[in-house]
Amino acid sequence: MTQTLKCISPIDGSVYAERPVLSLTAAQSVATRARDAQKSWAARPLPERIDLVMAGVAAVGAMNDEIVPELAHMMGRPTRYGGEFGGFNERASHMASIAADSLADIEVGEDATFKRYIKRVPHGVVFVVAPWNYPYMTAINTVAPALIAGNTVVLKHATQTLLVGERMAAAFAGAGVPEDVFQNVFLSHDVTNDLIAGNAFDFVNFTGSVGGGQAMERAAAGTFTGVGTELGGKDPGYVMEDADLDAAVDTLIDGAMFNAGQCCCGIERIYVHESLYDAFVEKAVAIAKGYKLGHPMDPDTTMGPMANIRFADDVRAQIAEAVAEGAVTHIETMAEDDGGAYLTPQILTNVTHTMRVMRDESFGPVVGIMKVSSDDEAIALMNDSEFGLTASLWTQDPERAARIGDEIETGTVFMNRADYLDPGLCWTGCKNTGRGGGLSVIGFHNLTRPKSYHMKKVTS
Repeated sequence: MTQTLKCISPIDGSVYAERPVLSLTAAQSVATRARDAQKSWAARPLPERIDLVMAGVAAVGAMNDEIVPELAHMMGRPTRYGGEFGGFNERASHMASIAADSLADIEVGEDATFKRYIKRVPHGVVFVVAPWNYPYMTAINTVAPALIAGNTVVLKHATQTLLVGERMAAAFAGAGVPEDVFQNVFLSHDVTNDLIAGNAFDFVNFTGSVGGGQAMERAAAGTFTGVGTELGGKDPGYVMEDADLDAAVDTLIDGAMFNAGQCCCGIERIYVHESLYDAFVEKAVAIAKGYKLGHPMDPDTTMGPMANIRFADDVRAQIAEAVAEGAVTHIETMAEDDGGAYLTPQILTNVTHTMRVMRDESFGPVVGIMKVSSDDEAIALMNDSEFGLTASLWTQDPERAARIGDEIETGTVFMNRADYLDPGLCWTGCKNTGRGGGLSVIGFHNLTRPKSYHMKKVTS
């Protein structure tokens, strides 16, 4: 019997979409077609590839009126926020704008005897495994630069956002990208592993859980296939005594709660200098109490359900365990909290790092706030984590922020902002957050390989 992937809508628990998975033979055929198409795609002039990719991006934008409610049904984000096309387009446009320089030959030197240079050449077939929380933006991070660089792409999207890859592939094909150059697939875990282990791909980019990233690396072991990963996070914020308090509270709590807390770089723990702590907590609680939990299609809703009941159950368990260990909750259960996917946002105080809610990734609308008395204490707490994606520092002093940033084990340091992916900067992490880097010039370098040329001239 053919296995079927089912997207269960968090709105009401119904099956919103389902698709049959490919057999191993059919999946291998997809990879073969991608490989056969790659050389002719890479042979096209770079401006032509850029134009076709950006036409595909625009075609996705033209679908936005259909995409926004579709996302609400698949993963619960309120329609009032309008989807992801702004960031989707920003990231692709930036990568298109820097492509010529990023992919240009590196000139090493030329004299009467030798010419030496390094080319950036595409890997070949890039396999993109994308997550459900920002399904369009996370996918385009790799899809656009991979295609621009001359790779072909096979995209496998999360079951929770089952229709996203299908829409993207259709949009790009309609814009003129050859169908074998960018393909969407529905795969089981076993077939995915078999493809990677069988050298079907030349590079794998995975965004998801730590366990998922480990599975990708195990599948690729011994194949020498490159694997880039962006995995879990437990991103901290640190509010110093000279911070703009109102800006810090507004940004950090939004960073903790937006998208029902389901953000890769969402704020999951906050450390506040003792001089601002009470005022910070008071303002944070007021913001959280003001959220409107409800049906994502309701224009008044500011927080929809979490994408799946099991995600909400884990957050509830973290909160309950923390309370049993002495943590204090500040938000009363909202009327719309059904004990399922609809979850009351929560602020926790009297928390410690012995609690799971301050150690494990929550990926939901909860944040713990701790009082600190010095930079050294804050740095030690921020580094007391198995993850390292971003950290948000709040101060009037850029030199102090840079000095602290140098000591934090993280991929990105923010000062006076949070929860934003700047495509001009490398999106990367350390520790159990994974390895590799997307976007920026480094993103192009990771999606290509260096090829050196040492050309001796014939002299008479």
